[in-house]
Amino acid sequence: MEPIHELLAVRKEKGEQLRKAGIDPYPQVRWPSIDSAELQKEYGELDAAELEGRGAHVSASGRIMAFRDFGKSSFIHIQDRKGRLQVYVRKDMLKTPEYADFKKLFDTGDIIGVEGKIFKTKTGELTVLAERIILLTKSLHPLPEKWHGLKDVEERYRHRYVDLIVNEKVREVFVRRARIIEFIRKFLTNRDFIEVETPMMQIIPGGAVAKPFMTHHNALGLDLYLRIAPELHLKRLIVGGLERVFEINRNFRNEGISVRHNPEFTMLEFYQAYVTYEDLMDLTEEMVSTLVQEIFGSEKITYNGVEIDFARPWRRITMHQALLDLGGLDIAGIPDLDSLRSHAKSLGIEGLENAPKGKVITELFEKLCEDKLLQPTFITGYPVEVSPLAKRSKERPELVERFELYISGMEIANGFNELNDPDDQKARFAEQIREKEEGAAMDEDYIMALEYGLPPTAGEGIGIDRLTMLLTDSLSIREVILFPLLRP
Repeated sequence: MEPIHELLAVRKEKGEQLRKAGIDPYPQVRWPSIDSAELQKEYGELDAAELEGRGAHVSASGRIMAFRDFGKSSFIHIQDRKGRLQVYVRKDMLKTPEYADFKKLFDTGDIIGVEGKIFKTKTGELTVLAERIILLTKSLHPLPEKWHGLKDVEERYRHRYVDLIVNEKVREVFVRRARIIEFIRKFLTNRDFIEVETPMMQIIPGGAVAKPFMTHHNALGLDLYLRIAPELHLKRLIVGGLERVFEINRNFRNEGISVRHNPEFTMLEFYQAYVTYEDLMDLTEEMVSTLVQEIFGSEKITYNGVEIDFARPWRRITMHQALLDLGGLDIAGIPDLDSLRSHAKSLGIEGLENAPKGKVITELFEKLCEDKLLQPTFITGYPVEVSPLAKRSKERPELVERFELYISGMEIANGFNELNDPDDQKARFAEQIREKEEGAAMDEDYIMALEYGLPPTAGEGIGIDRLTMLLTDSLSIREVILFPLLRP
């Protein structure tokens, strides 16, 4: 195979030849087209004789993906946003350009418009018999071969535009992602939620425990943070009387990259006044199971080779019960905090020498139980030490009224009854600062908002990227983010 730079030079020369022949390789023209799906819908059920009787002519456009030369005729496949269409180019039927020029100057990757009669081949494939072909955009780079070209995963992510051109399954992932977001938006607005936007740049970080990105505003002379979560601003809106709000937008966390983590990611967060976290578990079950039914026509899907059943109701268990059932660990049987820390260290969990009990228990749960939670499961009974914005349980003040949803070993959602006692919230912020937790800050304005009165409220965040991973059978978060962050 010729080196890429030589092929590039050849194609650039073809572009110059086109210009000399009076053909603009990059014309700005309107080209009314029928897309491949519409064409199939309108003509696909007709047999060859019926098509011949109609004598229908169509105008189509797309990128040349395959080019088979048979001397005095050629077959090409063009690809548009809906699929592919076969075009038959015959020397005696092509009126413009000259057939020799078409073969000489057009390449795979070029974007063309075509006009001609629609017919069916002997194999039953809808095909356009080209009478006119116009070059809409000259492609200077050859497309990678389907099987031998774009194999390197990082190259696929770096040149996502090429990945989308040659990999139909990749295009389908992002079409489905758009459908997922559209469904969620309609689901919530149909229940009287309103969609809002809150600041991406914030004076102090807040709403989650995570290391923020910093930036600087020159005109104001201010250091600012890219938000790690929109939570505190959304709850200010509940205070203001909006009562049901949601936002689908980006969060930024200056932390590691893995198959489940990207520094920039998409979250749905929603808050509703006068309900409890149990109500949000019910709503989440309904929303996700209905979404799965909408996409797949079934409540069962396969992810990573395992069947996942989204039929309601979903399992609900406490963290302590999960540790006992899945991890074989009875927390009540461990006498003191030092013994608990020692047990965690024996399992390879580091950095807990000074951690409070709730933090150690949560780390043990993540180590022993998370990857075993394959079917949709709500985990409740979270320790207060790892839940600085959640309301305490009246029955067990060391716990909070919170849940996390796990599916296929991944945390998909996190929700709780919102802490609305300003004194308790201030004390929790102070404790975070003492513990030097990432993102910890005393948000005095948020405390003031609580002093005006936050009604009983429950809120939840759902990771759109991870949900999309599940519903597209993608094993890496980079497969569902169009442009994931990579080293240069």
